[in-house]
Amino acid sequence: MRAVVLHEYGGPGKLKFEDNVPAPQMSGNTVLIAAAAASVNPIDWKLRSGMMQKNYPLSFPAILGRDVSGVVRAVGANVKHFKAGDRVLALSNKTYAELVAVDDSDVTHLPDGVDMAVAAAIPLISLTGDQLVRLTTNVKKGQVVLITGALGSVGRAAVHTAKKIGAQVIAGVRGKELDDARSLGVSDALAIDDDQAIENFRLVDAIADTVGGEVAAKLIARVKQGGSFGYTAMLPESAAAKNPTVKIPRVGARPDASKVREFADDVRDGKFVLPIGRRMPLRDAAEEHALGEKGGIGKILLLAPDSKE
Repeated sequence: MRAVVLHEYGGPGKLKFEDNVPAPQMSGNTVLIAAAAASVNPIDWKLRSGMMQKNYPLSFPAILGRDVSGVVRAVGANVKHFKAGDRVLALSNKTYAELVAVDDSDVTHLPDGVDMAVAAAIPLISLTGDQLVRLTTNVKKGQVVLITGALGSVGRAAVHTAKKIGAQVIAGVRGKELDDARSLGVSDALAIDDDQAIENFRLVDAIADTVGGEVAAKLIARVKQGGSFGYTAMLPESAAAKNPTVKIPRVGARPDASKVREFADDVRDGKFVLPIGRRMPLRDAAEEHALGEKGGIGKILLLAPDSKE
């Protein structure tokens, strides 16, 4: 099969589009997906660069990618709910490839009316944003939660989940994005690049942070005693000392096929909108990594070589 392969840590140029890559092996519980698309996530370039090799070392040659949408090519002997020809999507691994093998428990059917390529943007960001709010930050109905990076993909998913729970949502964005943030249907917006605005900001029950760094460290002081500060990115080591009573757990997205399907249904129904920045061929993964790392480009989709999407 054709796939994007990484043979060593390094810059985007280390990603090579290759023919004759061995197809993934199947087991009794495997759903083999002929990929339509994958998406590019920050975790991909962090793994590629070696930034995360201490905790998440790669075995080379490696194939990156966490999201996949496509059509079922074959299923293992124990698979009951999927068959060849089904349109599906999943959170998986090694998705920068024509064929992706996924455990059947991690696969869900793609609802009619959802563009198959767009669907590839859903799994990782939806599970990260949802679990950040529901499990890590543990937001409840009626509570006030600040979600930073609210206009990013994970931030949008977090806002969507918090609103469905019934929380009062405040979007944390850059000052120039305040008007755009209010279009998310939130109760208010905070300029998180304005130190004075942060200092004057009221205390909240929880913060769901997708930004990290010094901004996050400043915001921890705005959580009520005993509240929660859930985060996705890196925090300075000194952050916890700024508000010792606050719980500060980090989210790690776990597969949840039913939740992925729920988000896909909401995309179909127009309840959740995920802007797509670029749709490019899988062979251009190196170029897209370089652009993605610079930021400000939106969600990037990588279309499989024979995709009709």
